[in-house]
Amino acid sequence: MKKIDVNFLEPSQEQLNNLIKYYQAGQYKDAERLSLSVTQKFPEHPFAWKVLGAALKQMGKINESLVATQKPVQLKPQDSEAHNNLGVTLKELGRLDEAEISYRQAIALKPDYAEAHNNLGNTLKELGKLDEAEISLRQAIELKPNYAEAYYNLGVMFKKLGRLDEAEISYTQAIALKPDYAEAHNNLGNTLKELGRLDEAEISLRQAIELKPNYAEAYYNLGDTLKELGKLDEAEVSLRQAIKLKPDYALAHYNLGKTLYRVGYKDLALESIEKANDIDPQLRQVRFLLNVMKSRKSREESETTIGDTSNKRAKTELTSIPLILNRVVEEELIANLYEMSSRELDKTIDARYGNGKCSPDFGLFHDSRSIIQNLAEDLTKIMMEAVKSEVYIYDSFFNILSAGGGSTPHKHLNDLDKDIGFDLGKTKYSLIYYLSTGDQHCSEPGILKLYEPREDILPCEGMITIIPASRMHSAVYGGKTDRVMIGVNFYSL
Repeated sequence: MKKIDVNFLEPSQEQLNNLIKYYQAGQYKDAERLSLSVTQKFPEHPFAWKVLGAALKQMGKINESLVATQKPVQLKPQDSEAHNNLGVTLKELGRLDEAEISYRQAIALKPDYAEAHNNLGNTLKELGKLDEAEISLRQAIELKPNYAEAYYNLGVMFKKLGRLDEAEISYTQAIALKPDYAEAHNNLGNTLKELGRLDEAEISLRQAIELKPNYAEAYYNLGDTLKELGKLDEAEVSLRQAIKLKPDYALAHYNLGKTLYRVGYKDLALESIEKANDIDPQLRQVRFLLNVMKSRKSREESETTIGDTSNKRAKTELTSIPLILNRVVEEELIANLYEMSSRELDKTIDARYGNGKCSPDFGLFHDSRSIIQNLAEDLTKIMMEAVKSEVYIYDSFFNILSAGGGSTPHKHLNDLDKDIGFDLGKTKYSLIYYLSTGDQHCSEPGILKLYEPREDILPCEGMITIIPASRMHSAVYGGKTDRVMIGVNFYSL
Protein backbone atom coordinates (compact mmCIF):
# COMPACT_ATOMS: atom_id res chain seq x y z
CA MET A 1 0.00 0.00 0.00
CA LYS A 2 1.27 3.47 -0.88
CA LYS A 3 2.19 5.57 2.16
CA ILE A 4 0.03 8.68 2.55
CA ASP A 5 1.96 11.96 2.93
CA VAL A 6 0.42 13.58 6.02
CA ASN A 7 1.55 17.01 4.76
CA PHE A 8 -1.43 16.92 2.41
CA LEU A 9 -3.90 16.23 5.19
CA GLU A 10 -5.70 18.90 7.17
CA PRO A 11 -5.96 19.28 10.93
CA SER A 12 -9.41 18.57 12.29
CA GLN A 13 -11.95 21.36 12.67
CA GLU A 14 -11.91 20.70 16.41
CA GLN A 15 -8.17 21.37 16.52
CA LEU A 16 -8.59 24.61 14.59
CA ASN A 17 -11.47 25.71 16.83
CA ASN A 18 -9.38 24.97 19.93
CA LEU A 19 -6.51 27.03 18.55
CA ILE A 20 -8.84 30.00 18.21
CA LYS A 21 -10.49 29.36 21.58
CA TYR A 22 -7.20 29.16 23.50
CA TYR A 23 -5.77 32.28 21.88
CA GLN A 24 -8.87 34.41 22.30
CA ALA A 25 -9.14 33.33 25.94
CA GLY A 26 -5.57 34.42 26.59
CA GLN A 27 -4.46 30.83 27.23
CA TYR A 28 -1.28 31.37 25.26
CA LYS A 29 0.64 28.38 26.62
CA ASP A 30 -2.18 26.06 25.59
CA ALA A 31 -2.32 27.80 22.20
CA GLU A 32 1.45 27.33 21.84
CA ARG A 33 1.26 23.65 22.83
CA LEU A 34 -1.53 22.83 20.41
CA SER A 35 -0.02 24.96 17.60
CA LEU A 36 3.30 23.14 17.92
CA SER A 37 1.49 19.80 17.79
CA VAL A 38 -0.45 20.80 14.67
CA THR A 39 2.55 22.32 12.85
CA GLN A 40 4.58 19.15 13.50
CA LYS A 41 1.90 17.00 11.91
CA PHE A 42 0.81 19.48 9.24
CA PRO A 43 3.82 21.75 8.54
CA GLU A 44 2.22 23.12 5.38
CA HIS A 45 -0.85 24.48 7.17
CA PRO A 46 -0.38 28.29 7.51
CA PHE A 47 -3.16 28.94 10.05
CA ALA A 48 -1.48 26.95 12.83
CA TRP A 49 1.76 28.86 12.21
CA LYS A 50 -0.18 32.14 12.48
CA VAL A 51 -1.62 31.20 15.86
CA LEU A 52 1.77 29.95 17.05
CA GLY A 53 3.45 33.21 16.07
CA ALA A 54 0.75 35.30 17.75
CA ALA A 55 0.83 33.20 20.96
CA LEU A 56 4.63 33.36 21.19
CA LYS A 57 4.52 37.14 20.69
CA GLN A 58 1.99 37.51 23.51
CA MET A 59 4.29 35.45 25.76
CA GLY A 60 7.24 37.72 25.00
CA LYS A 61 9.10 35.11 22.93
CA ILE A 62 9.65 37.56 20.10
CA ASN A 63 12.55 35.85 18.31
CA GLU A 64 10.68 32.53 18.29
CA SER A 65 7.58 34.39 17.14
CA LEU A 66 9.49 35.77 14.16
CA VAL A 67 10.29 32.26 12.91
CA ALA A 68 6.63 31.28 13.21
CA THR A 69 5.24 34.42 11.56
CA GLN A 70 7.63 34.05 8.62
CA LYS A 71 6.25 30.59 7.84
CA PRO A 72 2.76 31.64 6.59
CA VAL A 73 4.38 34.22 4.29
CA GLN A 74 6.51 31.47 2.76
CA LEU A 75 3.62 29.02 2.50
CA LYS A 76 1.03 31.47 1.19
CA PRO A 77 2.74 34.62 -0.26
CA GLN A 78 -0.61 36.12 -1.35
CA ASP A 79 -1.94 36.19 2.23
CA SER A 80 -2.10 39.89 3.20
CA GLU A 81 -2.75 39.06 6.86
CA ALA A 82 0.45 36.98 7.01
CA HIS A 83 2.50 39.93 5.74
CA ASN A 84 0.82 42.24 8.25
CA ASN A 85 1.52 39.84 11.13
CA LEU A 86 5.15 39.59 10.07
CA GLY A 87 5.36 43.39 10.06
CA VAL A 88 4.01 43.52 13.64
CA THR A 89 6.71 41.11 14.83
CA LEU A 90 9.49 42.88 12.95
CA LYS A 91 8.41 46.23 14.42
CA GLU A 92 8.50 44.80 17.93
CA LEU A 93 12.05 43.60 17.25
CA GLY A 94 12.99 47.14 16.20
CA ARG A 95 13.51 46.14 12.57
CA LEU A 96 11.43 49.06 11.31
CA ASP A 97 12.62 49.18 7.70
CA GLU A 98 11.70 45.51 7.23
CA ALA A 99 8.38 46.05 9.02
CA GLU A 100 7.58 48.86 6.58
CA ILE A 101 8.22 46.51 3.64
CA SER A 102 5.91 43.86 5.12
CA TYR A 103 3.08 46.32 5.73
CA ARG A 104 3.39 47.75 2.22
CA GLN A 105 3.21 44.23 0.80
CA ALA A 106 0.06 43.55 2.84
CA ILE A 107 -1.50 46.73 1.43
CA ALA A 108 -0.42 45.89 -2.11
CA LEU A 109 -2.28 42.59 -1.77
CA LYS A 110 -5.29 44.17 -0.04
CA PRO A 111 -5.53 47.96 -0.61
CA ASP A 112 -8.50 48.34 1.78
CA TYR A 113 -6.66 46.66 4.69
CA ALA A 114 -7.23 49.35 7.34
CA GLU A 115 -5.16 47.59 10.03
CA ALA A 116 -2.12 47.41 7.73
CA HIS A 117 -2.46 51.12 6.88
CA ASN A 118 -2.59 51.88 10.63
CA ASN A 119 0.44 49.70 11.37
CA LEU A 120 2.35 51.22 8.46
CA GLY A 121 1.55 54.72 9.72
CA ASN A 122 2.74 53.83 13.21
CA THR A 123 5.99 52.43 11.83
CA LEU A 124 6.59 55.41 9.52
CA LYS A 125 6.09 57.66 12.56
CA GLU A 126 8.88 55.86 14.41
CA LEU A 127 11.08 56.05 11.31
CA GLY A 128 10.64 59.84 11.31
CA LYS A 129 8.70 59.80 8.03
CA LEU A 130 5.97 61.91 9.55
CA ASP A 131 4.30 63.20 6.40
CA GLU A 132 3.93 59.66 5.08
CA ALA A 133 2.78 58.48 8.50
CA GLU A 134 -0.05 61.00 8.55
CA ILE A 135 -1.21 59.90 5.08
CA SER A 136 -1.27 56.22 6.12
CA LEU A 137 -3.13 56.87 9.36
CA ARG A 138 -5.72 59.04 7.65
CA GLN A 139 -6.14 56.31 5.03
CA ALA A 140 -6.79 53.79 7.81
CA ILE A 141 -9.48 56.08 9.25
CA GLU A 142 -11.05 56.65 5.83
CA LEU A 143 -11.32 52.90 5.33
CA LYS A 144 -12.53 52.30 8.90
CA PRO A 145 -14.12 55.47 10.35
CA ASN A 146 -14.64 53.91 13.78
CA TYR A 147 -10.98 52.91 14.12
CA ALA A 148 -10.09 54.18 17.60
CA GLU A 149 -6.50 52.90 17.48
CA ALA A 150 -5.79 54.83 14.26
CA TYR A 151 -7.10 58.05 15.83
CA TYR A 152 -4.89 57.32 18.84
CA ASN A 153 -1.80 56.81 16.68
CA LEU A 154 -2.61 59.97 14.75
CA GLY A 155 -2.73 61.80 18.09
CA VAL A 156 0.67 60.41 19.05
CA MET A 157 2.11 61.68 15.78
CA PHE A 158 0.54 65.14 16.14
CA LYS A 159 1.89 65.43 19.69
CA LYS A 160 5.36 64.49 18.49
CA LEU A 161 5.09 67.24 15.87
CA GLY A 162 3.97 69.75 18.48
CA ARG A 163 0.53 70.06 16.87
CA LEU A 164 -1.16 69.82 20.24
CA ASP A 165 -4.62 71.06 19.25
CA GLU A 166 -4.85 68.37 16.57
CA ALA A 167 -3.50 65.77 19.01
CA GLU A 168 -6.26 66.70 21.47
CA ILE A 169 -8.90 66.27 18.76
CA SER A 170 -7.52 62.86 17.73
CA TYR A 171 -7.33 61.51 21.30
CA THR A 172 -10.83 62.83 22.04
CA GLN A 173 -12.17 61.04 18.96
CA ALA A 174 -10.43 57.81 19.98
CA ILE A 175 -12.11 58.03 23.39
CA ALA A 176 -15.51 58.80 21.84
CA LEU A 177 -15.19 55.58 19.82
CA LYS A 178 -13.72 53.57 22.70
CA PRO A 179 -14.59 55.13 26.09
CA ASP A 180 -12.53 52.59 28.06
CA TYR A 181 -9.34 53.37 26.08
CA ALA A 182 -7.04 54.02 29.05
CA GLU A 183 -4.01 54.86 26.90
CA ALA A 184 -5.97 57.53 25.03
CA HIS A 185 -7.15 59.09 28.30
CA ASN A 186 -3.53 59.10 29.49
CA ASN A 187 -2.21 60.73 26.32
CA LEU A 188 -5.06 63.24 26.25
CA GLY A 189 -4.11 64.19 29.81
CA ASN A 190 -0.50 64.66 28.78
CA THR A 191 -1.55 66.82 25.84
CA LEU A 192 -3.83 68.97 27.99
CA LYS A 193 -0.95 69.41 30.43
CA GLU A 194 1.29 70.73 27.64
CA LEU A 195 -1.53 73.05 26.58
CA GLY A 196 -1.52 74.46 30.11
CA ARG A 197 -4.97 73.08 30.95
CA LEU A 198 -3.83 71.34 34.11
CA ASP A 199 -7.20 70.80 35.80
CA GLU A 200 -8.55 69.06 32.70
CA ALA A 201 -5.32 67.06 32.44
CA GLU A 202 -5.77 65.83 36.01
CA ILE A 203 -9.31 64.62 35.22
CA SER A 204 -8.17 62.69 32.12
CA LEU A 205 -5.27 61.05 33.94
CA ARG A 206 -7.44 60.01 36.88
CA GLN A 207 -9.84 58.48 34.34
CA ALA A 208 -6.98 56.49 32.81
CA ILE A 209 -6.08 55.13 36.26
CA GLU A 210 -9.70 54.28 37.05
CA LEU A 211 -9.86 52.26 33.83
CA LYS A 212 -6.47 50.64 34.37
CA PRO A 213 -5.47 50.66 38.08
CA ASN A 214 -2.01 49.21 37.45
CA TYR A 215 -1.11 51.87 34.85
CA ALA A 216 2.29 53.09 36.07
CA GLU A 217 2.70 55.63 33.27
CA ALA A 218 -0.63 57.28 34.11
CA TYR A 219 0.36 57.56 37.79
CA TYR A 220 3.65 59.12 36.65
CA ASN A 221 1.90 61.64 34.41
CA LEU A 222 -0.65 62.43 37.11
CA GLY A 223 2.18 63.04 39.57
CA ASP A 224 3.87 65.40 37.13
CA THR A 225 0.60 67.28 36.58
CA LEU A 226 -0.14 67.52 40.31
CA LYS A 227 3.36 68.89 40.83
CA GLU A 228 2.65 71.61 38.28
CA LEU A 229 -0.63 72.36 40.08
CA GLY A 230 1.28 72.81 43.32
CA LYS A 231 -0.36 69.75 44.91
CA LEU A 232 2.99 68.42 46.04
CA ASP A 233 1.80 65.90 48.64
CA GLU A 234 -0.58 64.31 46.12
CA ALA A 235 2.13 64.38 43.49
CA GLU A 236 4.49 62.48 45.79
CA VAL A 237 1.83 59.83 46.48
CA SER A 238 1.15 59.37 42.76
CA LEU A 239 4.81 59.12 41.82
CA ARG A 240 5.50 56.63 44.60
CA GLN A 241 2.60 54.52 43.29
CA ALA A 242 4.16 54.60 39.81
CA ILE A 243 7.41 53.34 41.31
CA LYS A 244 5.62 50.65 43.32
CA LEU A 245 4.05 49.35 40.11
CA LYS A 246 7.27 49.71 38.13
CA PRO A 247 10.34 49.85 40.42
CA ASP A 248 12.80 50.49 37.58
CA TYR A 249 10.82 53.52 36.29
CA ALA A 250 13.70 55.98 36.00
CA LEU A 251 11.58 59.00 35.07
CA ALA A 252 9.28 58.41 38.05
CA HIS A 253 12.28 58.43 40.41
CA TYR A 254 13.49 61.58 38.64
CA ASN A 255 10.17 63.40 39.02
CA LEU A 256 9.86 62.24 42.62
CA GLY A 257 13.27 63.80 43.22
CA LYS A 258 12.12 67.09 41.69
CA THR A 259 8.98 67.04 43.83
CA LEU A 260 10.89 66.30 47.05
CA TYR A 261 13.38 69.06 46.27
CA ARG A 262 10.58 71.54 45.85
CA VAL A 263 9.12 70.50 49.23
CA GLY A 264 12.54 71.06 50.79
CA TYR A 265 13.68 67.46 51.29
CA LYS A 266 16.95 67.96 49.42
CA ASP A 267 18.79 64.86 50.64
CA LEU A 268 15.86 62.59 49.79
CA ALA A 269 15.55 64.36 46.46
CA LEU A 270 19.20 63.67 45.68
CA GLU A 271 18.70 59.98 46.54
CA SER A 272 15.81 59.76 44.07
CA ILE A 273 17.78 61.44 41.29
CA GLU A 274 20.75 59.14 41.95
CA LYS A 275 18.40 56.15 41.75
CA ALA A 276 17.04 57.39 38.41
CA ASN A 277 20.58 57.77 37.10
CA ASP A 278 21.55 54.28 38.29
CA ILE A 279 18.56 52.81 36.44
CA ASP A 280 19.15 54.70 33.19
CA PRO A 281 22.47 56.56 32.88
CA GLN A 282 21.52 57.58 29.32
CA LEU A 283 18.80 60.03 30.39
CA ARG A 284 20.57 63.33 29.91
CA GLN A 285 18.09 65.40 31.93
CA VAL A 286 18.74 63.08 34.89
CA ARG A 287 22.52 63.32 34.50
CA PHE A 288 22.27 67.07 34.29
CA LEU A 289 20.06 67.51 37.35
CA LEU A 290 22.28 65.15 39.32
CA ASN A 291 25.27 67.38 38.51
CA VAL A 292 23.32 70.50 39.48
CA MET A 293 22.19 69.06 42.81
CA LYS A 294 25.63 67.75 43.73
CA SER A 295 27.18 71.09 42.81
CA ARG A 296 24.67 72.99 44.92
CA LYS A 297 25.08 70.65 47.87
CA SER A 298 28.85 70.95 47.72
CA ARG A 299 28.63 74.73 47.54
CA GLU A 300 26.14 74.92 50.40
CA GLU A 301 28.38 72.77 52.58
CA SER A 302 31.31 75.06 51.91
CA GLU A 303 29.39 78.27 52.54
CA THR A 304 30.13 79.98 55.80
CA THR A 305 27.21 82.37 55.59
CA ILE A 306 23.55 81.50 55.80
CA GLY A 307 21.50 82.13 52.67
CA ASP A 308 20.06 80.73 49.52
CA THR A 309 23.28 80.01 47.64
CA SER A 310 21.47 78.57 44.62
CA ASN A 311 19.69 81.89 44.13
CA LYS A 312 22.95 83.73 44.63
CA ARG A 313 24.56 81.72 41.84
CA ALA A 314 21.55 82.27 39.60
CA LYS A 315 22.42 85.97 39.44
CA THR A 316 25.62 85.27 37.51
CA GLU A 317 25.55 87.44 34.39
CA LEU A 318 27.60 88.00 31.25
CA THR A 319 29.76 91.12 31.20
CA SER A 320 27.73 92.24 28.18
CA ILE A 321 24.60 90.97 26.47
CA PRO A 322 25.20 89.75 23.89
CA LEU A 323 28.80 88.81 24.61
CA ILE A 324 30.76 88.83 21.33
CA LEU A 325 34.02 86.87 21.13
CA ASN A 326 36.11 85.26 18.40
CA ARG A 327 37.89 81.99 17.69
CA VAL A 328 39.92 81.09 14.59
CA VAL A 329 38.13 78.50 12.45
CA GLU A 330 40.03 75.45 11.26
CA GLU A 331 39.25 74.53 7.64
CA GLU A 332 39.14 70.83 8.50
CA LEU A 333 36.47 71.50 11.13
CA ILE A 334 33.96 72.52 8.47
CA ALA A 335 34.97 69.56 6.30
CA ASN A 336 34.37 67.21 9.21
CA LEU A 337 30.88 68.56 9.80
CA TYR A 338 29.95 67.88 6.18
CA GLU A 339 31.14 64.28 6.60
CA MET A 340 29.02 63.62 9.69
CA SER A 341 25.57 62.08 9.82
CA SER A 342 22.86 64.69 9.52
CA ARG A 343 19.16 65.23 9.04
CA GLU A 344 17.25 67.67 6.86
CA LEU A 345 16.65 71.01 8.53
CA ASP A 346 13.04 71.00 7.37
CA LYS A 347 12.43 67.65 9.11
CA THR A 348 13.14 69.02 12.58
CA ILE A 349 10.22 69.80 14.86
CA ASP A 350 11.82 72.79 16.59
CA ALA A 351 12.33 76.39 15.46
CA ARG A 352 14.59 75.45 12.52
CA TYR A 353 13.15 75.24 9.03
CA GLY A 354 13.91 75.44 5.31
CA ASN A 355 16.83 74.24 3.22
CA GLY A 356 19.91 72.83 4.86
CA LYS A 357 20.89 70.13 7.32
CA CYS A 358 21.84 69.75 10.94
CA SER A 359 23.27 67.21 13.37
CA PRO A 360 20.95 64.26 14.00
CA ASP A 361 20.83 64.96 17.74
CA PHE A 362 22.18 67.38 20.33
CA GLY A 363 25.32 65.47 21.27
CA LEU A 364 27.88 66.81 18.79
CA PHE A 365 30.60 67.03 21.45
CA HIS A 366 30.24 63.30 22.12
CA ASP A 367 31.84 62.65 18.73
CA SER A 368 35.29 61.11 19.25
CA ARG A 369 37.09 62.96 16.43
CA SER A 370 40.05 64.88 17.77
CA ILE A 371 39.04 68.09 16.04
CA ILE A 372 35.59 67.97 17.70
CA GLN A 373 37.12 67.22 21.09
CA ASN A 374 39.58 70.11 20.71
CA LEU A 375 36.69 72.40 19.80
CA ALA A 376 34.66 71.23 22.81
CA GLU A 377 37.64 71.91 25.10
CA ASP A 378 38.22 75.40 23.69
CA LEU A 379 34.56 76.40 23.82
CA THR A 380 34.23 75.07 27.36
CA LYS A 381 37.07 77.33 28.47
CA ILE A 382 35.43 80.27 26.70
CA MET A 383 32.09 79.56 28.38
CA MET A 384 33.65 79.20 31.83
CA GLU A 385 35.44 82.52 31.42
CA ALA A 386 32.26 84.16 30.18
CA VAL A 387 30.17 83.20 33.24
CA LYS A 388 33.05 82.93 35.76
CA SER A 389 32.05 79.45 36.93
CA GLU A 390 32.08 75.78 36.05
CA VAL A 391 29.64 74.95 33.26
CA TYR A 392 27.49 72.02 32.19
CA ILE A 393 26.99 71.56 28.44
CA TYR A 394 23.47 70.30 27.76
CA ASP A 395 23.19 70.62 23.96
CA SER A 396 25.81 70.76 21.23
CA PHE A 397 24.90 70.67 17.55
CA PHE A 398 25.65 72.04 14.09
CA ASN A 399 23.48 73.76 11.50
CA ILE A 400 24.33 74.12 7.83
CA LEU A 401 21.94 76.62 6.25
CA SER A 402 21.33 76.78 2.52
CA ALA A 403 19.22 79.41 0.76
CA GLY A 404 15.88 79.56 2.54
CA GLY A 405 17.10 78.04 5.80
CA GLY A 406 16.62 79.70 9.15
CA SER A 407 14.82 79.67 12.47
CA THR A 408 11.63 81.25 13.75
CA PRO A 409 11.80 83.43 16.90
CA HIS A 410 12.55 81.10 19.79
CA LYS A 411 14.23 80.63 23.17
CA HIS A 412 16.36 77.73 24.36
CA LEU A 413 14.40 76.90 27.51
CA ASN A 414 12.97 73.46 28.29
CA ASP A 415 10.47 72.26 30.88
CA LEU A 416 13.15 71.74 33.53
CA ASP A 417 14.35 75.33 33.07
CA LYS A 418 10.84 76.50 33.95
CA ASP A 419 10.61 74.37 37.11
CA ILE A 420 10.27 76.92 39.91
CA GLY A 421 11.88 74.51 42.36
CA PHE A 422 15.27 74.83 40.65
CA ASP A 423 15.07 78.17 38.82
CA LEU A 424 17.57 76.92 36.25
CA GLY A 425 16.47 79.23 33.45
CA LYS A 426 18.49 82.07 34.99
CA THR A 427 21.69 80.04 34.77
CA LYS A 428 21.28 78.88 31.16
CA TYR A 429 23.04 80.42 28.15
CA SER A 430 23.20 79.85 24.42
CA LEU A 431 26.37 80.07 22.34
CA ILE A 432 26.54 80.40 18.56
CA TYR A 433 29.85 79.89 16.78
CA TYR A 434 29.94 80.94 13.11
CA LEU A 435 32.36 78.81 11.08
CA SER A 436 31.31 80.16 7.68
CA THR A 437 28.96 83.08 7.15
CA GLY A 438 28.23 82.28 3.49
CA ASP A 439 26.95 84.99 1.18
CA GLN A 440 26.37 88.27 3.04
CA HIS A 441 25.56 90.36 -0.05
CA CYS A 442 22.09 88.94 -0.58
CA SER A 443 18.75 90.27 0.62
CA GLU A 444 18.72 87.84 3.58
CA PRO A 445 22.35 87.65 4.79
CA GLY A 446 21.47 85.68 7.93
CA ILE A 447 21.32 88.51 10.45
CA LEU A 448 21.00 87.24 14.02
CA LYS A 449 17.92 89.04 15.30
CA LEU A 450 17.62 89.45 19.07
CA TYR A 451 14.40 90.56 20.72
CA GLU A 452 13.41 92.38 23.91
CA PRO A 453 15.29 94.58 23.30
CA ARG A 454 15.61 94.38 19.50
CA GLU A 455 19.17 94.11 18.21
CA ASP A 456 20.52 92.93 14.84
CA ILE A 457 23.94 91.31 14.49
CA LEU A 458 25.57 90.48 11.15
CA PRO A 459 27.93 87.57 11.93
CA CYS A 460 31.47 87.25 10.67
CA GLU A 461 33.64 84.18 10.35
CA GLY A 462 34.90 82.97 13.74
CA MET A 463 32.40 85.06 15.71
CA ILE A 464 31.11 83.62 18.98
CA THR A 465 27.91 85.09 20.38
CA ILE A 466 26.69 84.22 23.89
CA ILE A 467 23.24 85.25 25.11
CA PRO A 468 20.94 84.18 27.96
CA ALA A 469 18.93 81.15 26.79
CA SER A 470 15.79 83.11 27.73
CA ARG A 471 16.54 85.74 25.05
CA MET A 472 14.29 85.37 21.99
CA HIS A 473 16.22 85.21 18.71
CA SER A 474 15.83 84.21 15.06
CA ALA A 475 17.63 84.24 11.71
CA VAL A 476 16.79 83.87 8.02
CA TYR A 477 19.43 83.09 5.42
CA GLY A 478 19.10 83.42 1.64
CA GLY A 479 22.64 83.21 0.30
CA LYS A 480 23.91 81.03 -2.53
CA THR A 481 26.66 79.37 -0.45
CA ASP A 482 26.13 77.52 2.83
CA ARG A 483 26.29 79.12 6.24
CA VAL A 484 27.87 76.80 8.83
CA MET A 485 27.51 77.24 12.58
CA ILE A 486 27.76 75.36 15.84
CA GLY A 487 25.33 75.86 18.72
CA VAL A 488 25.74 75.11 22.42
CA ASN A 489 23.30 75.41 25.30
CA PHE A 490 25.03 75.40 28.67
CA TYR A 491 24.46 76.15 32.35
CA SER A 492 26.51 78.00 34.91
CA LEU A 493 26.95 75.69 37.91
